[in-house]
Order: sequence, then C-alpha cells, then structure tokens
Amino acid sequence: MFQSLQPYAQNAIEFVRAHEEWAAPIAFALAFAESLVFISLLVPTWAALIGIGALIGAGAPKLWPTWIGAGLGASLGDWVSYWLGLKVGPPIAEVCPLSYRELLTKGEAFIYRWGAPAVFIGRFFGPLRASVPLVAGIFHMPYWQFQLANFTSAFLWAGVLLTIGDVTSMVVEWALR
Repeated sequence: MFQSLQPYAQNAIEFVRAHEEWAAPIAFALAFAESLVFISLLVPTWAALIGIGALIGAGAPKLWPTWIGAGLGASLGDWVSYWLGLKVGPPIAEVCPLSYRELLTKGEAFIYRWGAPAVFIGRFFGPLRASVPLVAGIFHMPYWQFQLANFTSAFLWAGVLLTIGDVTSMVVEWALR
C-alpha cells in the first residue's frame, strides 16, 4: 500500500508499524517538521502522517496518543515559527531561500486580509502552513489570538490527516474483500 511514498515517509510508517509505542513521538516530530518555517519545505511529512493514520485504521497504533502527539507537534512548530518572526522581524526575509520570499509575501497578504483566522485557514494549505505563523510574528499578531488559532487548527489538521489514512485503510480493506 505504501510503495509509492517518498522513502522517508515509508520508513517512518514501517517503523511505527514495527514499534507502535513510538507512534505518538514520531507523529509529534513529523507534525513539528511539517509546521516549522523553512523545514516544512524541505521535509513535507503529511504523507507519513496519513500512512500512520492508515495503520491506526488497521488496529495499531492507538488513535488518541498519536493524534495528541501530532497536534502538539504541529502547534509547537507554528509557535516556533511565530516566535522567530516576532524576535527576528522583517530581516528574516533576507536569510530566506528565494522561493520562500514569495511565500512570505503571500503569507503577508493572507494575514492582512484574514487576521487571526489566517493562521487557522493557512494550516490547511501546504506552503502557507509554516509561512503564515512566521508572518503573524513579524507583524506582531496578538499572542493569544495567534495561539487560539494555532492550537485549534493544529489538532483539527492532525485529526484530519490521521482520519484520511484511517478511512483510506478501511476502504482498501473493504475493496480487497
């Protein structure tokens, strides 16, 4: 089922399959990397999280600890991105890879248009996932507004990815009967 995934995603899934007690820490690390500015572009981990969700659908690991691990990882990744924006400010764009500067421009427009809901909405759109929190920090979005959108979207996002894998696993199992 997982043959077409990127090697790191397949390795993470196979590791969790063999060591289900590591599902929550692995989900935490994957979601953290997926939500952390700059790193998220280098290591897109959503496929591994969906694959872990498929394992949940097959009976192991357990949903709740894995979901909590992924939600906490995603929220911490966004919080670190926000903090970097807050502490470094606009000069951080100078150290960004050229392709990331365009994402920052899009993130800025998104923040100006939507405000705090941009953090929530941005979580569900690939490259905006990590650039919006950075921009929110650069433009000093109020801390509690950011954190409310950050934590609620992180846990919803993690649940959606794990559920997609779970449902896909059930559909494949049903189709193979």
